[in-house]
Amino acid sequence: MGAALTRYRVIAWIVGVVLIMLVVIGMPLKYGFDNPVVVETIGPSHGFLYMVYLAAAFDLSRRADWPLKRMLAVMLAGTVPFVSFWAERRVSHWVHEARPERAPQTVAG
Repeated sequence: MGAALTRYRVIAWIVGVVLIMLVVIGMPLKYGFDNPVVVETIGPSHGFLYMVYLAAAFDLSRRADWPLKRMLAVMLAGTVPFVSFWAERRVSHWVHEARPERAPQTVAG
């Protein structure tokens, strides 16, 4: 399950960054300055990357045996700016909580 989590984490960050670029840069340029080049370039990329994100989230949810509601909530996290970053942290916590022997060890000082 570690590889599935890593794949999910990487694509969650990529989708989050691309979505923020689309919303923060592309949309104001398109609607405020009538320059759709960023939306025309990044929009289709985000669509493709979101499909990869859905596949990674589905794969991880099946391996972790999550309920349907949790799986759908994680999948929808890639549609709202900044939420994919929060979801990535929550998902990592859920996976490490379910498998405590695989959680990162902290050094007590």
